[in-house]
Amino acid sequence: MAELLFELGSEELPARFVVPALDDLEKTFKDQCAALSIKHGAIRRFGTPRRLALLISDVAEKTDDVTKEVQGPSVKAAFEADGKTPKVPAIKFAESVKLPVEQLKRVTTPKGEYLVATVEEKGRRTFELLSDVLNHCTRKINFAKQMRWGDVEQSFGRPLQWIVALLGSEVVPVTYSDVKSGRVTRGHRFLAPAPITLEKPTDYEAVLEKAHVVADLDKRRALMVERIAAAAKKAGGHVLPDEALIEQVLNLVELPNPVVGTFEERHLDLPPEVLIQEMKSHQRYFTLTDAQGKVLPKFIAVSNTPVKDEKLSIKGYERVLRSRLTDGRFFFDEDRRSPLVDRLPKLHKRSWIDRLGSMAEKTDRIRALAVWIGKAVGQRDALGTIERAATLCKADLNTGMVGEFPELQGVMGREYALHDKEPQAVALAIFEHYLPRGAGDGLPTQDAGAIIGLADRLDSLCGLFGIGKKPTGAKDDFALRRAAITFIRIATARGYRFSLGAAIDQSLELLAGKLSEVKKKQGEPSTREQVLEFFRGRLESTWREAHRADVVEAVLSAGFDDLVAAQLRLDAISSYVSRPDFAALAATFKRVANIVEKQAKDVSAAPVDASKLTDEAEKVLHREVSQVRDAVHALVKGDDYQGAMARVVPLKPFVDSFFDQVMVMAEDRALRENRVRLLMEIGGLFGTVADFSKIQAES
Repeated sequence: MAELLFELGSEELPARFVVPALDDLEKTFKDQCAALSIKHGAIRRFGTPRRLALLISDVAEKTDDVTKEVQGPSVKAAFEADGKTPKVPAIKFAESVKLPVEQLKRVTTPKGEYLVATVEEKGRRTFELLSDVLNHCTRKINFAKQMRWGDVEQSFGRPLQWIVALLGSEVVPVTYSDVKSGRVTRGHRFLAPAPITLEKPTDYEAVLEKAHVVADLDKRRALMVERIAAAAKKAGGHVLPDEALIEQVLNLVELPNPVVGTFEERHLDLPPEVLIQEMKSHQRYFTLTDAQGKVLPKFIAVSNTPVKDEKLSIKGYERVLRSRLTDGRFFFDEDRRSPLVDRLPKLHKRSWIDRLGSMAEKTDRIRALAVWIGKAVGQRDALGTIERAATLCKADLNTGMVGEFPELQGVMGREYALHDKEPQAVALAIFEHYLPRGAGDGLPTQDAGAIIGLADRLDSLCGLFGIGKKPTGAKDDFALRRAAITFIRIATARGYRFSLGAAIDQSLELLAGKLSEVKKKQGEPSTREQVLEFFRGRLESTWREAHRADVVEAVLSAGFDDLVAAQLRLDAISSYVSRPDFAALAATFKRVANIVEKQAKDVSAAPVDASKLTDEAEKVLHREVSQVRDAVHALVKGDDYQGAMARVVPLKPFVDSFFDQVMVMAEDRALRENRVRLLMEIGGLFGTVADFSKIQAES
């Protein structure tokens, strides 16, 4: 066993390249080792702007000996008619496996009798295989953008400077572009510029730390967060939490050195989001706040190098930010010269999606659909706010501030609406219709913003599906999966009761003029069907994170047109899953559901005829069902699905007795149909909660 170190040193990589490149490097290495039967232990990853590295423990010296069977030609093709005299195919096959024809086996397969050879492959030295493995790993790193240098053909994220490939104390020969592997690495570009010779892989991390490089990402993150917090405390503030910024800055430095700078207090009258975005987007500065969360006129910048004159360095950071904030103030002041309503005509010149019209047309659809949803969910008192906010919700796209910082759309709409003396509810709805924008955001806090957000997302879903722009595989250019999941989250969190199918119909009606010329492929589902199935898929994937797959399928199969009701039904069934008698309970109701599914189509809809109930077991079952029917329907109407289940569950022993003592499929048609109707009535009781035919009763 030996350790393997593989390091690719380059010019500074963009921060966003580092982690995906390490993912590619590790995955390809594992895949190659699996394919070649190279055994190894744990893999550690190291990454900085100047290096991507893997340190692999317990790499086997050689691959295992392997015995395998190789199939050759059919016996019919391999031998003459006598079955003994070999023909050319048999001879050639024997030569390829280095065995005499006599040692070839005959094996009967579904396709006939074939020759088979048992071949022993001796293991190979791992060292001999690693050159190809590591070359392949390097080629398989996918960078968003590649660079070439000099007159070489191969490319990399940035020009490659050195390669370290050590198996134990031996250098593994690797050549990529014009760079050959060795045992020489580099430390910090300025603090330790001299080449560093490694004797063995296990020296790597310690040697780099002495050379002022913290190569382990987790250690560097912890060190950076600790130093930033200490600097913030010394400056009398708190760091505004921002994991995305931490991840970005983490891969801009090899040794984090935070410094605290200040900016002019006069800029504090800008919206806090503007200040934060100005510091974050262009400068990668961390925002400082006071104990109440108010932005302070201070920031933290993280340098890659400690400097002798820190004051001079801070002045540089402050000078750059001063320029950015001056630009921000200019945009803010200029934007407020024109009210949002005056910017609406410009939306006609702003295209949304080719074939789906301008942003003005999308805004009109959002407004109409939002009003429809508002009425559907009983928010008639909010319709005025909904209509006004929906009219203005995209107007800030034509402002200088949003043009500079697209992340501020909605934020600036809120600020400019307040400046224009629009009602606070309108301003808040303009902002909240974008929520949640990311993992850290909450949901809308009031109805107008929530409803406009639903309308905006549903218009995008229906429009893009209508022109064939639906997600495929891992590709989702318009983030439609996130849009559908957010739609579901908002609707269920706010308890909005409306028909999803009817909302889709309304959206498609508003889009009719845009979709009328779109040709569907023969046999392709309608846009309505595609969008509904897409929502079903999002519900399924989300629910399966916390619920049994068969329970999720059972609930969805019973319908999900009312998203709130579907969630309540899921919770009700899931509450019974942990019961010790659930498997038996599910098996009984599943049996009912299966019979109903198969027989109901041949039985006319009619009440059970009590006069045709001949066996005592079916009479008792009918009596018990009649006693709980009205109560169950009332509980379902009141969304008490757990209560409904509690009334249905006691029917189990009576259903079991019915199946034990009564022949459902009696020869007498009238008797048979009456018994099926009794089961249909039972199925109708629990079928309002879930389709029990989908439950895995054996679980």
